[in-house]
Amino acid sequence: MKLPALRTLKLLCFALFTIFFIAACATKQRATGQNSTQTPGDTGVFAGRISLVVQSEPVQSFSGGFDLQGSAQSGELTLTTPLGSTAAVLRWAPGMAQLESGGQTQQYSSVQAMLERTTGAAIPLDALFAWLRGQSAPAPGWQPDVSRYAEGRISAQRTAPAPPAQLRIALER
Repeated sequence: MKLPALRTLKLLCFALFTIFFIAACATKQRATGQNSTQTPGDTGVFAGRISLVVQSEPVQSFSGGFDLQGSAQSGELTLTTPLGSTAAVLRWAPGMAQLESGGQTQQYSSVQAMLERTTGAAIPLDALFAWLRGQSAPAPGWQPDVSRYAEGRISAQRTAPAPPAQLRIALER
């Protein structure tokens, strides 16, 4: 093979590799109309970044992206790694709670049992949807802070029951 043809072949291979690499790194498009302000009980679509640190022994933590849609009664939460791959999909409806992760599906008796088992903290789902709308809804043992909601920042600390937990959310705007 002549030198110019070999060079062309190498450039073509490099271009194809680059295209496939960029395509593999692409993330899905977010739903429009997300992070809207609605009244509690309405369904919603929220997306952004989430961090949860549970001060258990050993410390449990998760940090990545999230897409949440639905309500506390029926919904779906997709958690993604910082690199954009899907870490887990949680689905719930009356009488059903299901976790898909690592190619496996697990069933739970309730959405609260699934959240506690998955994250290490009993996250108050009704209150979480209110917090995502900028409302400082009370939840036993949790202290929400929605003072930076206009900036897309929400946080909540769990003080009881032990172990303490810190939840931080940055909404996409």
